[in-house]
Amino acid sequence: MKLSRLASPLLLVPFLSVAAPPAGPREIPDAVTQAANRYVTRDALIAPIRFLSSDLLEGRGPATRGDQLARLYLQTQLEGMGYQPAFPHDSWQQPFDIVGIKGEFPKTWSFKGKAGNVDLNWRDDYIAESGLQQPQVSFENAELVFVGYGIQAPEYQWDDFKGMNLTGKVLVIMNNDPDWDPKLFAGKRRLYYGRWDYKYASAARQGAAGAIIIHTTESAGYPWQVVQSSWGGEQFGLPQGDEPHVRIQAWVTEAGARRLVKSAGFDLDKLIASARSKSFKPVPLGIHTSIAFTNTLSHVKTANVGGVLPGNDPQLAAQVVILTAHHDHFGIGEPDATGDRIYHGAVDNASGCAQVLAVARALAKLPQRPRRSILALFVAGEERGLLGSQYYAEHPTFAPGRIAANINIDGGNIFGHTRDATLISMGKSNLDQLAEQLAKSQGRTLEGDQFPDRGYYYRSDQFSFARIGVPALYFEAGTDFVGRPAGWGRKTLEDWELKKYHQPADKLEPDWNFDGMIDDARLDFMAAYFIAQADAMPAWNPGDEFEATRKKALAAANNP
Repeated sequence: MKLSRLASPLLLVPFLSVAAPPAGPREIPDAVTQAANRYVTRDALIAPIRFLSSDLLEGRGPATRGDQLARLYLQTQLEGMGYQPAFPHDSWQQPFDIVGIKGEFPKTWSFKGKAGNVDLNWRDDYIAESGLQQPQVSFENAELVFVGYGIQAPEYQWDDFKGMNLTGKVLVIMNNDPDWDPKLFAGKRRLYYGRWDYKYASAARQGAAGAIIIHTTESAGYPWQVVQSSWGGEQFGLPQGDEPHVRIQAWVTEAGARRLVKSAGFDLDKLIASARSKSFKPVPLGIHTSIAFTNTLSHVKTANVGGVLPGNDPQLAAQVVILTAHHDHFGIGEPDATGDRIYHGAVDNASGCAQVLAVARALAKLPQRPRRSILALFVAGEERGLLGSQYYAEHPTFAPGRIAANINIDGGNIFGHTRDATLISMGKSNLDQLAEQLAKSQGRTLEGDQFPDRGYYYRSDQFSFARIGVPALYFEAGTDFVGRPAGWGRKTLEDWELKKYHQPADKLEPDWNFDGMIDDARLDFMAAYFIAQADAMPAWNPGDEFEATRKKALAAANNP
C-alpha cells in the first residue's frame, strides 16, 4: 500500500460531522466514574488473563484447539454481559480462511561471491518464510542487489529503485526508514515504509525473486530471538490473490550480512552510508544464490469474535465505536531454556482481551447505554500479520464511514502506576485532545510514542482500521513509574521485551502489579464513552496519511 497524503474537500453532513473533536470530560458523570471503579478492577483483569494464558490453551495458535477455546470463552463472556451477536445470522464469530505454511528450508543457504562462498545457517544466521502458498518453491542463480531501504515514497521524492530492472533478483534491504531528518519521512518516528511487510511487498512490486532484510536490534526494535520465534515456525496468511509476491521472504543477522557483502568485495557500512541519500541507486553485488524448499500447506479457519451493545440514540446508534484486542498468540513452538514450549501470551495479548472485556462490561452496566453502538471485537491472527483485523476491515459489519473510532489494546502495564500515559497514536487525529483531558483527569501527563523508532502504530490492529479511514486511540504503558527512579521504567520495559516478548516466558506471574493496567483500561473505558456520546465524529489531523480515505468513507456513508 502506498500511503497517500493527498487532500480533498471535506463533505460536511449533519449526522457525520467531524468539525470538532469529541467533547472532553470537563465533568465526568458520576455513573461513569462508578462503573470504572466497580468493573475495571484487578479481579476483572486477572481472571481472563489466567484462563487465556494457561497451559490448557496451548498458546492460542491460529486454528488450534486453544484458538477455539479462546474464542468460545470470549463469546460466552460477551453473551453474559448482554451484548448481541455482531455478525450475520446471529453469529458471535466471523470465520475466515487462512493458509498455514510450514517451510522446510535448507539448513545451510549458500551464496557465491567473487571472493569466495558464504554459507548462512538456519536460525543462527537466517530465518525465512515462503512468499508463495504452493508446495514447492525455488529459483536458480539469482543475483543479490542492495537496494538501501527499498522504499518508493513520492511525497518525499524518494525512490530507492531508480527504474532499475530487478526482475528475478534477490533484494538486500535495510530495516527501518530514513531517520536522520525530522523533515524527511518522520525523523526517528518510524512510518509504514520502515516495516518489514512493506519491504517484502515493495520487493514484490519490482518483480524480485526474493527479499532479505538485514536485522539489527536497533533497527527492528527487538532482538534476533524475536525473529526466530515469530518467523521460525508455521506461518499463516489470508489466501493469496493476484497481487505480486516474492518467492522467499527472509531475515539475516547483521553479522551474516557483513559476511555476504564482504564476499563480493563490499563493506556493509559503506553500503549503508550510500543509502542515506535521495540519489542512491541500487548496487548489484555480484553475489548469486539458488534455493529450493518445500512447503506443507494447510487450509484452515480461524475467526474474529464480536458482540454489539446497541446505542440508544435513534440516529447515532447506526454508528459504532470499536474496541479491539487480538486473541491469538504463537501456540506451541521452540522450547526456551527451561524446556517450556508453550507461548502463553499473557501480556501479549491475554491482557488486552481482559481489558476489552472489563471495558465492555463497564459500558454495558451504565444506567443508560451510550448514544453510539459499541462493538467489542476480538480479532484473530494479529501475530501473523494483522490477519483478523484486515479481514474485518475488508468485510466490516458497519460501513467504514459509520465507524466513529477504533480503540485498540495490545498488551498491558504489569509494573505499577505511572505519572504518564503513552498514546501511540498521538499526533494523528483530534482524539489527542480527548486523550489528554482524560489522562489529566487521572493526574497524568500524556506522552506520544516513547519508542518512536519501533513503529508501533503500524504493528497492531488499529493500522487495519486506519487503512479504511478510521481514527484510533492506542494507549500503551507509560515509563515514569511512581516510586521508581528516573529511567527505571524504560529499562524495565526494554528488559521485558528482550527476555519475554514473543517467548514462552510471557506468562502470568505472582509479582504482576495491576495498578497501571487498571489506570490504562479506565482511560480506554472513558474514551469509548465520550466518543460514543459526542455529537461529532473524530477526524484525522489535516494532511494525515489516512485523511483522504476517511473523507471518501464518510461520503460513501452519506450516499449509500
